[in-house]
Amino acid sequence: MKSNYAMHEMLEVHEIAAFKTVCLTKSKTMRALVTDPELIEILQQDVQLSQQQLQELSGALSKATL
Repeated sequence: MKSNYAMHEMLEVHEIAAFKTVCLTKSKTMRALVTDPELIEILQQDVQLSQQQLQELSGALSKATL
């Protein structure tokens, strides 16, 4: 089933996806630089959550029609 989104809605989703990509990159980079095990675990959880959210956003965009 295809969903019809308005152009501004699609642009918002693109903007959120771009932001989440930056967050993911930052968490991955910081994870490699920190030494505190608790902080490493928090960053790893953020990486996993960000990846899941980006997949969901990608799925929403793939269902959208122009």
